[in-house]
Amino acid sequence: MPNKPLTYRAAGVDLDAKAKAFERVKAIAKTASRPETLGKLGSFGGMFALGPYEEPILVSSIDGVGTKLKIAVAMDKHDSVGYDIVAHCANDIAAQGAEPLFFLDYIGMGRLKPDTVESLIEGVARGCREVGCALIGGETAEMPDLYADGDYDLAGCIVGVVERSQAVTGESIRPGCVVIGFPSAGLHTNGFSLARKALLEAAEMALDDPLPELQMSVGEALLVSHRSYARSCLALHREAGVLGFAHITGGGLMDNLSRILPEGCRAVLRRDAWEVPPIFECIQRAGSVADAEMFRVFNMGVGMTAVVEAEKLPAAMDLLEAAGEQPRLIGGIKAGEKGVDIV
Repeated sequence: MPNKPLTYRAAGVDLDAKAKAFERVKAIAKTASRPETLGKLGSFGGMFALGPYEEPILVSSIDGVGTKLKIAVAMDKHDSVGYDIVAHCANDIAAQGAEPLFFLDYIGMGRLKPDTVESLIEGVARGCREVGCALIGGETAEMPDLYADGDYDLAGCIVGVVERSQAVTGESIRPGCVVIGFPSAGLHTNGFSLARKALLEAAEMALDDPLPELQMSVGEALLVSHRSYARSCLALHREAGVLGFAHITGGGLMDNLSRILPEGCRAVLRRDAWEVPPIFECIQRAGSVADAEMFRVFNMGVGMTAVVEAEKLPAAMDLLEAAGEQPRLIGGIKAGEKGVDIV
């Protein structure tokens, strides 16, 4: 028998710290809302009133930030990865033509640190405001036997809506269509295990070492935010019509663009049609990574693609430029075995 009664805090879980963290994030979460949001933050479930639609299709996505979190922890900068998870999830559902409605986050920590939680939620709320969705709930769990002190995991779930008649599926893509590329800002949220292995281990670089090509440190370059394309994609689809979107995440251009192609369609992309950000060249050089592996793991400078009919290309490019994008015509769709060639 123990000499004195055990408490949850003695077991490693501080309920007072959790309550303190919750009070700090409530005000932040209120900055990311929509009129359809019902109830209050802290209820057992988040409530959201679906507006008037003729035939609404709910579209959802759930994801994490991966080992990019190790960079955030090492640099003690957490708001950027909070933003990343919203941008990533919103891009996923925008790729099917869905407007983001609401978002929920999950944070698992070894020891709950209110400052870190607040910083993460500030980033999440900023992402929600940017894509126009409400932050209606979340969960912060303190698990000292699962995560080391200082470590945490971050995941998020987004739900959006699209009219059935407006859903983007890729089924109508056909030979003769063209592929538009949206520039990425860097790694976004994919490939960090390889990037860390190449830069921090093979090249023995430190996070505060300068990268002259980027005029920033290694750590800063790795923490560059995942670009949010949701508003641009939805505006393009509303005005010009899009046959298919592909969010370029894990698997790179090869796997992700292939996912939306019908049988008998092959995408042929011109490698010289877009600029590859210097961070990828740094990783490839540091780890002696083969070209094929780079294109399989990373976005290589293209964070989103849109497939449109060739005659709609001028209007699509004008719309994207008006939305603040720098679109590139990166290839086209040919008849052939389903897949992607980069030439």
